[in-house]
Amino acid sequence: MTSNAYSTYSANHLAIENNEKMIEMLYEGILKFCSRAKKAIEKDDVEQKCINIRKASVIFVELLNYIDFSQGDVSYYLQGLYSHQISTLSKCMIDADTAKLDEVMKVASGLLEAWREVNNLNLNN
Repeated sequence: MTSNAYSTYSANHLAIENNEKMIEMLYEGILKFCSRAKKAIEKDDVEQKCINIRKASVIFVELLNYIDFSQGDVSYYLQGLYSHQISTLSKCMIDADTAKLDEVMKVASGLLEAWREVNNLNLNN
């Protein structure tokens, strides 16, 4: 079983060509899971709401692990921003408030757009 899990991890790891793509996929995942959670709230599906909000929260935790604090102030800004999004998602878990999910999706969408822009600039230079 451990060997099989390692093989799956290795295959997934090799399929993601670099950290830049990984970060992009994490932001996309947040948007996907928040969207699913919002639909679950609208359908009054508590289980799916909780599952998807938890998945989005876990992604923010993973993003916290990717922060390179040698990059200065932006690193600390992102740490605070990600932590705030985790807190907002926790409140949404309790309140089932789609407005809070909209807030998180707006932030994640802005981060994704900025990330793509920065990485496209880096590719062109």
